[in-house]
Amino acid sequence: MTTQATPASNNESPSSSRENAELLPEIFRQTVEHAPIAISITDLKANILYVNRAFCATTGYKAEEVIGKNESVLSNSTTPRLVYQALWGRLAQKKSWSGVLANRRKDNSLYMAELTVAPVLDDQGEPVCYLGMHRDTSDLHELEQRVNSQRLMIEAVVNAAPAAMVVLDRQHRVMLSNPSFCRLTRDLTAAKGNAEDFVTLLRENLGAPFEALENQGISFSAKEISFDFGGRQSRWLSCHGMAIHIEDEHSSLLPQNAEHYLLLTINDISELRQKQEDSRLNALKALMAEEELMDGMRETFNGAIHRLQGPVNLISAATRMLERRLGDQAENDPILAAMREASAAGLDALENLSGSIPVRLEEAKLPVNINQLIREVISMNTDQLLAQGIIVDWQPALRLPWVMGAESGLRSMIKHLIDNAIESMSQSQIRRRELFISTRVENAKSVRMEITDSGPGIPAELAVKVFEPFFSTKPPHRGARGMGLPMVQEIVTKHSGMVHFDTGYQDGCRVIVELPFSAN
Repeated sequence: MTTQATPASNNESPSSSRENAELLPEIFRQTVEHAPIAISITDLKANILYVNRAFCATTGYKAEEVIGKNESVLSNSTTPRLVYQALWGRLAQKKSWSGVLANRRKDNSLYMAELTVAPVLDDQGEPVCYLGMHRDTSDLHELEQRVNSQRLMIEAVVNAAPAAMVVLDRQHRVMLSNPSFCRLTRDLTAAKGNAEDFVTLLRENLGAPFEALENQGISFSAKEISFDFGGRQSRWLSCHGMAIHIEDEHSSLLPQNAEHYLLLTINDISELRQKQEDSRLNALKALMAEEELMDGMRETFNGAIHRLQGPVNLISAATRMLERRLGDQAENDPILAAMREASAAGLDALENLSGSIPVRLEEAKLPVNINQLIREVISMNTDQLLAQGIIVDWQPALRLPWVMGAESGLRSMIKHLIDNAIESMSQSQIRRRELFISTRVENAKSVRMEITDSGPGIPAELAVKVFEPFFSTKPPHRGARGMGLPMVQEIVTKHSGMVHFDTGYQDGCRVIVELPFSAN
């Protein structure tokens, strides 16, 4: 190793410059000797010419044990041959090479060496020897391996988890998801598999809990949401959310920035909820049968009162006319007395009938899912629909706000309308039997339900009259009493809604119900 003396400065004496020039080689030698990194100098064939103390401490060899030997004395057979080819290729180009090798110490223990080899060039730019510097990175390598193993283990656990997991950034972009989330995305986005669309769907259905998580970092747990896909089974999801704050990897001396993420864990509880819904539906059938019986009794009593009211009114009117005609002789007339008794008996019968009408108990109004009620009614009418050969096309809105109302009353209203549609298509001359039911949000203020059947329909001039009590378009022999649609209108009116027939629809009958929804 040669050095070139620098000219003496104006403030240095010639003797001082000579002393510095004499000290420099020794300073360089001591610097290399005491450097904390292992240093070796080899000839162009990799035979060792010099090693420093750190080299001996790292490898376990003394200087006299390795000087004159080839650097391959440290090599371990586990290092791929391509690594050495790359090393010598770089040196042949007079360029340095850096990499990691698996080395072997004197005691045969292995360690990972982070190595840099550089050619030392003469004044003509030709290599005269090679300078090697390496340090033991076994601990760091072991830590990296441990971290990598833990990462792989966590990934394996997350990927194998039956629960769907997704990590979102501030812009609701998917940063990480597992296969269960991808499968759920395909199921709930009409096989498109668009994760961003599914995230939007989750946000809309979670509503306030998601906003609290996003804005305030407030976690939520076991928040259930459901999706109705018409012909397919409904899906129920139990969602959990928590905020994640990750510090950046900068030094603690530098300002740190924290990244904020949202972790959503989603469990598909459809099977459990379906079993519960089946049990609930069986109980609901019994309840609906009882309610239908009560409705039938009320309708029968009202029909009887309606039919009796006419003759009673006629007798009362005739009695008054006869009283005016007889004048003073009215008190002794036997016919008038009989008519008075008949009128009193009729009024008494009307009063008794009115008092015998079963009373419908008032229900408390609660948030109601119209899609769920429609599905329940369709399920309860499945046997009847199959028996009549009716094809049902059920297209619910995937996102439908709650309606504040009486659940059993609204369910009864829907059942009346669907029963009417089934009955209208059950006539023998009807060949095409299709029932189309849909829901959607109308003008951002109400839930709109359409029930369309391929039956004969209702003439436009009767579209309003059919809602009058005891009016029916059905033949008398069908046993119609004309109270079904008036009951529908009464229930809809109690919920501040509207019901009407679409007179412009020509291929059957379409009834439209609009109910105001409550704010979520």
